[in-house]
Amino acid sequence: MMIVVAGATGQLGRLVVEGLLAKVPAAEIAVAVRSAEKAADWAAQGVDVRVVDYDRPETLAAAFGAGDKVLLISGNAVGARIPQHTAVVEAAKAAEVTLLAYTGILGGDDANFALADDHKGTEAAILASGLPYVFLRNGWYTENYTANAAVALQHGAVVGSNGDARIATATRRDYADAAVEVLTGEGHENRVYELSGDVAWSFSEYAAALAAASGKPVEYRDVPAEQHQAVLVGAGLPEGFAAILVEVDAAIARGELARHQGELSKLIGRPTTPLAETVAAAV
Repeated sequence: MMIVVAGATGQLGRLVVEGLLAKVPAAEIAVAVRSAEKAADWAAQGVDVRVVDYDRPETLAAAFGAGDKVLLISGNAVGARIPQHTAVVEAAKAAEVTLLAYTGILGGDDANFALADDHKGTEAAILASGLPYVFLRNGWYTENYTANAAVALQHGAVVGSNGDARIATATRRDYADAAVEVLTGEGHENRVYELSGDVAWSFSEYAAALAAASGKPVEYRDVPAEQHQAVLVGAGLPEGFAAILVEVDAAIARGELARHQGELSKLIGRPTTPLAETVAAAV
């Protein structure tokens, strides 16, 4: 039996593999990746590197084996992920894996924004497969915001269109630790975990955290959705992706990403990483 991480060279995947290497022998870990070169450091440690391409299902035939536990980390090709993920699910079923875990989105079928559609479709494909599953419905990453800390500090403002609503984020490390627990622990089969940070924060509070960590004035500026999209496009984002982010802000305003039921901290056995800690590391 192997633990196989599909999509392992992304930011979340790398943290998952690091966590697995701290708990199980490298010889029991495999990664299914597009580029062997990007996984060369793991290969040197004894991790089995399996090169796959989700758009070429025939490459997936040897990616999994009977008895494997598989983590499918959602891809980044928004709009094309359902056929890609379905190819992975079909290969996992053919191989008779014992568990297929998937990193979906907080709220699952109740998530009412376009970015959730691929996740809903993937979960449906997994359920239809009949495989034992775990749905890790991840909330937003704190790093989605702190990655742009320099821009916010430059302009003295965090810009959004969510009405200064609250959001319960956690770090990639927090979510990665949850995946490691599911892959190495017992009793998670056919479970759905709604994962989010312990504390929901407002964007004014985020701006205040940036100001406190940097010593520079920062405020939250709530703008109409059209203006928000124009700001994002002006910053270099493609118009389609900017529209997706603005729609997410509308979901935040409705409270869809503020739920914080404590499932993540229970799963990983510790509190989720505080906002201030992640902000301080970013400035």
